[in-house]
Amino acid sequence: MSPRTNHGEPEPTRPPIARPAPAPGAAAPGEPDSGTQAFGTEIVTEGKPGAADTGAADTDLRAEAETAVPFADADSDTGAGAEAAAGTGDDAGDHGAVGASEGGDAGDGDDRVAAVRRAGAAGRRWRAAQLTACAAMLAVALTAGAVALGAARDGRNVPVATAAAVSPGLLASGDLDSGITALQTHLRAQPKDFGGWATLGLAYVEQARTKGDPSRYPQAEQALKRSLSLRPDNDQALAGRAALAAARHDFANALRFADRALEQNPYSERALCSRIDALVELGRYGDAEKAVNTADQRRPGVPVFTRYAYVHELRGDVTTARQVLDRALAASTSPGDIAYVASQLGQLAWNQGDYSAALTHYARALAADENYLPALEGRARAQAASGQQAEAIKGLELIVARYPLPGPLVELGELYEARGGEGDAAKAKNQYLLVDAWTAIARANGVNADLDTALAAADHGDRATALRAARDDWGRRHTVHTADALAWALHVNGKDAEALPYARQATATGYRSAAFLYHRGVIEKATGHPADARTHLAAALKLNPGFSPLGARQARTALKTLEASK
Repeated sequence: MSPRTNHGEPEPTRPPIARPAPAPGAAAPGEPDSGTQAFGTEIVTEGKPGAADTGAADTDLRAEAETAVPFADADSDTGAGAEAAAGTGDDAGDHGAVGASEGGDAGDGDDRVAAVRRAGAAGRRWRAAQLTACAAMLAVALTAGAVALGAARDGRNVPVATAAAVSPGLLASGDLDSGITALQTHLRAQPKDFGGWATLGLAYVEQARTKGDPSRYPQAEQALKRSLSLRPDNDQALAGRAALAAARHDFANALRFADRALEQNPYSERALCSRIDALVELGRYGDAEKAVNTADQRRPGVPVFTRYAYVHELRGDVTTARQVLDRALAASTSPGDIAYVASQLGQLAWNQGDYSAALTHYARALAADENYLPALEGRARAQAASGQQAEAIKGLELIVARYPLPGPLVELGELYEARGGEGDAAKAKNQYLLVDAWTAIARANGVNADLDTALAAADHGDRATALRAARDDWGRRHTVHTADALAWALHVNGKDAEALPYARQATATGYRSAAFLYHRGVIEKATGHPADARTHLAAALKLNPGFSPLGARQARTALKTLEASK
């Protein structure tokens, strides 16, 4: 997700960037250098994997390593993490999870515990599933790829830099769990390998997000701290800390760690991309544009190009965003890259209401990787908007069985409500309860879930909780997304006059979101601005008439009321 304007013209090909030679026995700075030229130029790969410093296998240190960082079972699933966080699972200690968080009561008689147990049962049913998307994401973490925000914005496949005892082919082969197991075995034998610890930490981050199991985050933190204790200020671990902080929605610290990593290695792609993500998520869009231009100069490639596109999209420049993603897709060769970029194109098309194009892009992504979560979720969303309700529900049911994350859970719940069949109201309620359960688990493992809470609770939960969470999130960062969430939470709590400035701020950058326009129109209607309300409700429905199973229907109703009262 990223910006940079070249108006479609290719730039002159730049020579490969010279990097300082590593000190004897140290890993090469910048991880492996893919040598990829800037966006708009010919893609060239040099492939220079660096060598990790494995050090001597000190017996005491080895024993300390085995106890300092719990080696979680690589095949553990979301359900196990959920039960551990709620204090109901047998292996809670193995996951490093704690009891119920401030986000919810985990008493045995509570509906939320029942929801958590259902999540656990669902997760166990999928324990043996091979999540090929995970390995593509780990390839990013292990090399120059950035750990992008959100559960599913990565998917790169480039040379791996790690200790010789760990096979690069294994880590990029399609099985993240096997890669983690190999890393664990290697670190037991070579506990001084600071690069190995950094890689393991990033692998846990990816496992947490791809499996919806935040209980991996404390383990990731321990592994990354271990790496830094062995080699203070090594850029791999600092960039890993930035990725972990971003995954926990702690964007201020993500920026701090990314800056520290870049002080050590200005060419660390992972740190460059985490810095862009942090600036975007803090609402510092001008700084994010400068950061992505810097990243493009230093480490051009798919991770930077997609951030380039997103920053332009946030400013309403959809044409440039699409051109950048089209060219990035044309340059992609690995299944991970293709699935990743095609899914970004699908999301961009869906945002503009072009469901046919969105489904085409998602089909291409799934042809490259049939388990890629953003493509699976996006396809279901586009199917629902296209009137294929049954297919969308079936797809989302399969997704939430594997990945009970807030986005798919809310989407499925709303589709049940929109269908309105026998038992659908109860099914929808169960999905919303699982959102509460997930946010409780996330908080217990250091994740800031305020935005998720605000968005879900405003329409499907406790409104006071939604407003409290939205205010808290706005206190930390001023993005278009937090402005919209706060505006809507204020509206559902009857504070429309206070909500209106935030609704206007959410649409001020030009970002084309039908949901934002809908929220603004409803708030304008409530505050006595009927002409503005008609304009924005009509714009929402023109842009993306199927933006939400429930919201689109309510937008049409509100618009009809306004038209009738003219």
